[in-house]
Amino acid sequence: MHQHPPRPILLSLTLILATIALGLAIRFAHLGLPASIVKYGGSMLWACEIYWLISTLFAKTRIASIALASATLAIGVEFFKVYNPPAIDAFRHTLAGILLLGRIFSWWDIAAYLIAIAAAALLDNSLLRQR
Repeated sequence: MHQHPPRPILLSLTLILATIALGLAIRFAHLGLPASIVKYGGSMLWACEIYWLISTLFAKTRIASIALASATLAIGVEFFKVYNPPAIDAFRHTLAGILLLGRIFSWWDIAAYLIAIAAAALLDNSLLRQR
């Protein structure tokens, strides 16, 4: 995947807001979804959100570089879960902390992040090629 023209800001905002809405719905709307969909679907949408934010902030950067940066950040946040000072743990027990940092380290979350970021990069590439 190569350097590309920036994604239109309206499309970026739509992707960011839609991903937030879907993530909140999956995690909190009690849709009757299986627990694994709630858990890993929310994690995947969180990783997609990281991708959309980075790709918006660095609009002219190659998609592969955005995906790598997104994966690095997502995995870094996951490994941050093994760091448990009282102030960070207190934040992790708030709604913002749950949504932004999570609480329990999981290799499965890392796998979910990587799958989601790859899917977001493929979708992004497809959207940009349509322009």
